[in-house]
Amino acid sequence: MSPDPAAKPVNDDLWLTHDQQRTWRAWLLGGARINDYLDRVLRPHGLGLGDYEILVTLSEAPDREVRMSVLADGVHQSRSRLTHAVSRMEADGLVQRRPASDDGRGVLARLTDAGFDLLVSVAPTHVASVRDVFVDVVDPDDFAALGRAMQAVLAAHPTEP
Repeated sequence: MSPDPAAKPVNDDLWLTHDQQRTWRAWLLGGARINDYLDRVLRPHGLGLGDYEILVTLSEAPDREVRMSVLADGVHQSRSRLTHAVSRMEADGLVQRRPASDDGRGVLARLTDAGFDLLVSVAPTHVASVRDVFVDVVDPDDFAALGRAMQAVLAAHPTEP
């Protein structure tokens, strides 16, 4: 959004330049399209992109088990949304939950063998889709620059407020 030219003068530093605005909007729309595409590709396997990220995160954890609060942060989902997703995945036999033994209040989510097997079977499709929608359509130099840019964002904002 640009300032109204009839309004009182404002500090130009408050507004994005045309190029900054174009890049920002492309980032938003491109990210949404990538996520929608990946979600659509995973649906025939009974998973959404958020579910797939849960399986991947659990598969990479020691003993394939993570505290639910840590898992929510790792997959960038609210705790209530994660609880709903894990409940559904638990009913499908992909994940199990149990109380944390260290404090009695926390809950651990664990990837089951069935969940791991599903992940292994779906991973090649997911990786091919990531390549199709993102990796292979971006110039390698731009891809590397994008990685550096996102690492800078993550470093500057390691956690949400």
